[in-house]
Amino acid sequence: MPNRFLITLIFAFITTFSLAQDQAVVREYINRYRLIAIDEMKRTGVPAAITLAQGIHETEAGQSDLVTSSNNHFGIKCKDTWTGDYVLHDDDARQECFRKYDSPQDSYRDHSDFLKNSRRYAALFQLDPEDYEGWAWGLKKAGYATNPKYPQILIRLILEYNLQDYTLIALGKLNGEELGLAKNDGENKPSIENETIPKENETESVTVVELYPSGEFRINDTKVIFVKKGTAYLTLAQQNDISLARLFEFNDMNPKDIADSDQLIYLQRKRKKGASEFHIVQKGETVFMISQKEAIRLESLMEYNLLAPGMQPAIGEKLNLHSKATYAPRLVVNKKIDDEFLAVADQSKNSSFSFASETTQTKNPEIVFHIVQSKETLYTIEKKYDIRLDEIADWNQLQNFDLKIGQQLKIYKKRTNAIH
Repeated sequence: MPNRFLITLIFAFITTFSLAQDQAVVREYINRYRLIAIDEMKRTGVPAAITLAQGIHETEAGQSDLVTSSNNHFGIKCKDTWTGDYVLHDDDARQECFRKYDSPQDSYRDHSDFLKNSRRYAALFQLDPEDYEGWAWGLKKAGYATNPKYPQILIRLILEYNLQDYTLIALGKLNGEELGLAKNDGENKPSIENETIPKENETESVTVVELYPSGEFRINDTKVIFVKKGTAYLTLAQQNDISLARLFEFNDMNPKDIADSDQLIYLQRKRKKGASEFHIVQKGETVFMISQKEAIRLESLMEYNLLAPGMQPAIGEKLNLHSKATYAPRLVVNKKIDDEFLAVADQSKNSSFSFASETTQTKNPEIVFHIVQSKETLYTIEKKYDIRLDEIADWNQLQNFDLKIGQQLKIYKKRTNAIH
């Protein structure tokens, strides 16, 4: 009897120790890749909680043979469209073809694009990004995994390790610093760029915050590094075995000695088309900055959007990254007019309005209450009323671009001519 009790005690100790070890490994994985998951959610909309849960499960928290041989964190097989490197690995069948990546960042980015660009998963992006259960079951329904318990596994991981926190951080609903997210938070995690961008009058500045991994990574399948202010370009060229002239050519830059700000520097020629179809101009962005962020050649970006040197698109304008636009975007020269209109709209928020007719026109902005219909998005509403996404978000204090059927939106319509 004492021997049996001793054996039971030893077994319980070993089991407890093993579970503690497993949890430590999982938490290390989360700490290493959480910022990349947040960044990918901001870029494509794939919830960070789902990304991390899938990564943990598919790689055994970074310990599986597949991930160590291929940097493939999501078990994505080659398929017919894959032209990159690959490894053979036993899965549902023997020696199946799996995608191989140069870095974990490439795997995370390909995973996001794989979901975002496939019709099979299109329904997932109509869900609330906080609905991790809907995403988990939706992935299984769309055929992402053959394991019948796949949704339950993801949900359990999200609950056990509080992965939903990282989705909330990406949505701006939770402060990342409270969870220990800081600059250079780990070897493979993004660092934070603080870049001061001059405004139109060049006397004031705003701070634009971007998340980029440390070391070499890829944007739009183009090799790039993030460098700090004061970095010597000649040193960069020598370290990466390319000529200084080519370095400046790849980055659409005039020759200079050192970087005058924290910035992205490409190590090969950027693409003629962006990874996404459009780019929405953010506060503080210039055409050059957008070409760097999207890894698209500056000349292509300007040609697609009918821009000439010196032209700067206004905040909220949608720039084409794949094909030529039918008309040029509004430019920064209209900024004063836009500000006056928004000021009138802001003043109107504190007033009482009745529902306005679509045909009524006055000199002042007219308010219309739009009821969101099935399958409507902010992009379709933007086109219907010929207004900008950031205007809709500002007027309705939206935290993200997700809409619900029946939701009421305020629309301030611009009117220039009075009809009596």
